[in-house]
Amino acid sequence: MKLSTRELATLAVFGALWGLVEISLGALLKTLNIPLSGVVLAAIGLTIALVGRAFVPRRGSTLFIGVIATLLKLFSLGGVILGPMVGILTEALVAEIVLSMLGRPRRSGFVLAGALGVAWVLLQPFVTGPLLFGRTVFTVWLDLLDRGNQLLGLDPSAAIWIVAALLAIHLAIGAVVGWLSWDIARLLQVRLGRPVTSTNIL
Repeated sequence: MKLSTRELATLAVFGALWGLVEISLGALLKTLNIPLSGVVLAAIGLTIALVGRAFVPRRGSTLFIGVIATLLKLFSLGGVILGPMVGILTEALVAEIVLSMLGRPRRSGFVLAGALGVAWVLLQPFVTGPLLFGRTVFTVWLDLLDRGNQLLGLDPSAAIWIVAALLAIHLAIGAVVGWLSWDIARLLQVRLGRPVTSTNIL
């Protein structure tokens, strides 16, 4: 991927913005113990990354934004940052894979990238828990059911319904992120007098 100086600078700005959100808002949400804080951060971060992709519609640009945000996360004060760093990078990677596979930027690609990127928040503990923090998959599974019980009021024995509901929530939020990111990108491009990424609605 060969990028011009202007493109690199643009991606760096979006990456820095995502990183600053993770550093500031991430710390606040963790302190307040807000439910679904990971989803909130992923939604905001992916919105930034997808808008950045619209400004630099080149393969690898979304991942580049995620790498910058991940590096900035190193400057977070206190707490465990390895998990969030993996999350940022993986969310950007998932979005990058989707957008690169679909080729020309379009709203449907943004929606799918957002949906799968946010859905990763639900799956990540099953990967990082055992690999990075020595937790068993069973423990992570019990935590998931407990979260579902608290958020949805479903009995932990209704495991399938809890997982289905949580997955649907994550996918829906991510889809909205993708949809809005497309509109935000087009609006910003018009306001800045730049060529609009695409005239395709879907």
